[in-house]
Amino acid sequence: MSFVNKKGIVVTNIQRAAPALVADFARYGVATTHEAQGRSGLLDVRVRPIQQNRAIAGSAITVLVSPGDNWMFHVAVEQCQPGDVLLVAPTSDCHDGFFGDLLATSLKARGVVALVGDIGIRDSQTLREMDFPVWSRAIWAQGTVKETLGSVNVPVICAGQLVNPGDVVVADDDGVVIVPREQAATVHDAAQKRVDAEEGKRQRLAAGELGLDIYQMRPTLAEKGLRYVKSLDELKNVQS
Repeated sequence: MSFVNKKGIVVTNIQRAAPALVADFARYGVATTHEAQGRSGLLDVRVRPIQQNRAIAGSAITVLVSPGDNWMFHVAVEQCQPGDVLLVAPTSDCHDGFFGDLLATSLKARGVVALVGDIGIRDSQTLREMDFPVWSRAIWAQGTVKETLGSVNVPVICAGQLVNPGDVVVADDDGVVIVPREQAATVHDAAQKRVDAEEGKRQRLAAGELGLDIYQMRPTLAEKGLRYVKSLDELKNVQS
């Protein structure tokens, strides 16, 4: 039986990647992490930061909610540990303000580093003043109720990606990417290699070397038919 988006369950014991490994992903960032795991794992572009200049990484506490109902947020808080990210998916599209400053206060007390959700949130100015980072689908003041069961720490589909509890969530100004927990060490090593390689290229570019030469583009461009002419007049003469 599939447990994706199944309601009425709270899983109280999940596996997480090593904290030091998870923390490194915040330094790598979303773009590098995405490339390092074969250009996969990005949440849809609709999930965007409500702040700028913040980069986080943490272990996913997944929350399945019904449209317009934030009851399971309160259930999820109890399952959070320092370094976690609360990752929320609704069972169908909803832009209501599921999350605000009171829930953020509760999460901060548990050491949660961010909220990521395919949902609406409110109290956005206060959340920024609190320095509690959020990546959400919308900002909307409409409130929610507490009537319908969802689930905590089950697999969910969030903004087009399958997310399992304990997966690594990486978020910054570029968006959000998910790294499956079982692949975290491999992706971590690949990301570090990319960082090292890019630093070498950055130094060469800063010294004035051209990307055309660093990436050995000239032969391929020539094969594709790229030509250099000194002026448009010369081009006219060639064409005639």
